[in-house]
Amino acid sequence: MRIVIKIGTSTLTYANGSVNIRRIEMLCRTISDMKNAGNEVIIVSSGAIGMGVGKLHLSKRPTDIASKQAAAAVGQCELMYIYDKEFAQHNHTVAQILLTAPDLECEDRHAKFDATVNRLLELSVIPIINENDTISTEEIEFGDNDTLSARIAASVGADLLVLLSDIEGLYTADPRKNPDATLIREVREITDDVMALGEGAGSALGTGGMQTKLRAARIATDGGCDMIITNGAYPERLYNILDGIDVGTRFYSEKSTK
Repeated sequence: MRIVIKIGTSTLTYANGSVNIRRIEMLCRTISDMKNAGNEVIIVSSGAIGMGVGKLHLSKRPTDIASKQAAAAVGQCELMYIYDKEFAQHNHTVAQILLTAPDLECEDRHAKFDATVNRLLELSVIPIINENDTISTEEIEFGDNDTLSARIAASVGADLLVLLSDIEGLYTADPRKNPDATLIREVREITDDVMALGEGAGSALGTGGMQTKLRAARIATDGGCDMIITNGAYPERLYNILDGIDVGTRFYSEKSTK
């Protein structure tokens, strides 16, 4: 399988921005094992700003653009250093790709991106992609890696997109506010009623929320790629996904439902 895994800030860091070492170690070990089994894996990783907040010892995520970009510049170095070190322990090589929105909107640049990713996969490299927050104010203000990962999954013909988040999946209501909310295991069609379930913001250090994940699901499934939302606190669930065990919420593409 060709799998895109989007890793959210809340999966990589503690609430104070410090690196969650144990979780990252388990995540890289599990993904390495997925690679060893013959799967192609592309990572879309948030966390640059969040890690920058921790590295700079800031009390909270900054709100002004210049400080966000400074935190991203510091945090991106830390992020890739950790990924490189952890995957190297399992004999896997990583590559960094930083994108801005025009890179996928310009036909020529988009084609070069696809060619580079495909060549990296042929070389058995794990591409690690992030928005280029250091220079692109548009992405910092309005973008999110949920949408980016969906666009990438559709672009490279992935079989599956997995969003690792700080929530189990899509619920009938916000489970943090409503104790009667129940997890929706599968979505065959993303209707207006389903989109209406995506209310609320993301974590304090991240930018995403359920609304962005539902938009991502629509992009991915329209592109022929299934998508799963599951809790990134349990990286070993990636094994369950490969084994066909129900995890989180699965959104089916039309290709899968035929």
